Amino acid sequence: MTENHKQFETSAIHDGYDPSDLLGSLATPLFQTSTFTFETAEQGERRFAGEEAGYIYSRLGNPTVSVLEEKMAALEKGERALGFASGMAAVSAILVALTKANDHIICSAGLYGCTFGLVSMMKEKYNIEHDFSMMETKDELRQLIRPQTTCIYVETPINPTMKLIDLEMVSEVAREHNIPVVVDNTFASPYLQRPLELGCDVVIHSATKYIGGHGDVIAGVAVGTREFLDNVQMTTQKDIGGIMSPLDAWLLIRGLKTLPIRVDRHCDNAEKIYAELSSHPNVSRVLYPDDHDHPDYHIRQNQMKRGGGLISFEIKGTKKDAQQMLNNLEFVKIAVSLGDAETLIQHPATMTHAVVPEASRQKMGITDQLIRLSVGLEEWKDIWKDLEQALDRL
Repeated sequence: MTENHKQFETSAIHDGYDPSDLLGSLATPLFQTSTFTFETAEQGERRFAGEEAGYIYSRLGNPTVSVLEEKMAALEKGERALGFASGMAAVSAILVALTKANDHIICSAGLYGCTFGLVSMMKEKYNIEHDFSMMETKDELRQLIRPQTTCIYVETPINPTMKLIDLEMVSEVAREHNIPVVVDNTFASPYLQRPLELGCDVVIHSATKYIGGHGDVIAGVAVGTREFLDNVQMTTQKDIGGIMSPLDAWLLIRGLKTLPIRVDRHCDNAEKIYAELSSHPNVSRVLYPDDHDHPDYHIRQNQMKRGGGLISFEIKGTKKDAQQMLNNLEFVKIAVSLGDAETLIQHPATMTHAVVPEASRQKMGITDQLIRLSVGLEEWKDIWKDLEQALDRL
């Protein structure tokens, strides 16, 4: 069976590694080494000159990390992938690689708090301007493009408002001006959405989330063309040094084997929890991409397999009421990550997006009443029972 004809579930388990290459080991070996030896000084010279393939030093490449990178490239349908020490290491490396002083970035009108902090810092230090856009029409995007625009950066679904961006539409406008489109695909995972197939240029993941899936690793991944990521590897990644460790890659390889099964269960549970939240008297609004009344539901149908495992909802009350609801929970954990086996809940305005100024948060739709829920793998009735009692006690 050729690589191109494997289904996603099969690729997640088998791509990137052949046991016959390494003594028949079924599990990918963990190459927990900082450096690699050369047979001769001349071989070392050739490898440093790029004249001979082979490993040199784990900051420049590691066999375990390479397996993870090949798997992610296959699953996102890209030519090459790079592993990073965190999702933000991937975001910063890609944005630094695509910009220089006085350039301009167009961003979706909602960003993860640390990404917002990064583009703000780039403005302060290097005068790299940025504009936020709802990205709802081609004309809206075209009006923001300048001669200095070198990147369009998109989250979809947007964290935590669950707004969706039409990636094919954005890519069509970007191609008119030869501007690369970078997509944070963390919330969807490659199982639910593959931006490269929709015309985008680079995909980024906080692999900490659904890729790992078990809350025991911090890592990031970028996927794109071989030419671009070869350049990133030998410049931005190498010189700034935010590389993925072999152990983290090993954990992610293990996590990927169950990604399709886990994400389907996350979605199954989220769909049921969404329905229950929608009818609770202390909930004023529920934001979930698989809601047929969601304003971007048609985008979900076109570019996502399912709605995902993230739900945001607003309670009736104040910030203190929202915090009290979280404090009322018994087994659902208050934590800021997502995609874990455990159901996690957090208050974006004071946690993940606290760095964002209040006026900007309001424009993004992040109110003091908004709560973000990462639906886990537990029995959905138990999740709902805990959420329900917490809401009932308000």
